[in-house]
Amino acid sequence: MVRFVLYLLFFLIFYLLLRLFMKDIHGLQKRADRGSEAEELVQDPHCKTYVPKRLAIRKKVGGRDLYFCRKECLAKYLEDRKSQGS
Repeated sequence: MVRFVLYLLFFLIFYLLLRLFMKDIHGLQKRADRGSEAEELVQDPHCKTYVPKRLAIRKKVGGRDLYFCRKECLAKYLEDRKSQGS
């Protein structure tokens, strides 16, 4: 009878540890899935390229937030805007 109780106790401890371990693995998978969510893209008004918003260069022009893929595109856009305004 004592042997049966010890086996039962051992099995219960093993089950709880296994469950805890599996929960950790499942939690890691959920965190990894969150990183692969779709990212918002914005269009560069000069070259019409789509860029992830977090990587884009943001500039407020005429009261609007515009996003550019590179500093060169920003400079060219501002030049074109200046020449069209003249």
